[in-house]
Amino acid sequence: QVQLVESGGGLVQAGGSLRLSCAASGSVLSIGTMGWFRQAPGKQRELVAAISSGGTTNYADFVKGRFTISRDNTNNTMYLQMNSLKPEDTAVYYCYMNARGNYWGQGTQVTVSS
Repeated sequence: QVQLVESGGGLVQAGGSLRLSCAASGSVLSIGTMGWFRQAPGKQRELVAAISSGGTTNYADFVKGRFTISRDNTNNTMYLQMNSLKPEDTAVYYCYMNARGNYWGQGTQVTVSS
């Protein structure tokens, strides 16, 4: 059983920063692409950023230049450094992992006040 546990969400003022973490545990084999998605109230879940097993990154246009995704393959952990946060970044952030199956975390709330 694979579990993903996110941490690092919270309340921050516009212009501030947060760092999200996602730790994978359990019978984790051959982790492929990992990523962060987010879902705001009344909106569909959307991709924020993704990173391949080799470290290739991909970002949504609305976070380019502000967010940085990274991963530690030794510890099966992924991070999302979020800088210059905006109120429109407010959402529940979910981590995702492909490891011979698709796995999701439970989500962590990020709230950016204006």
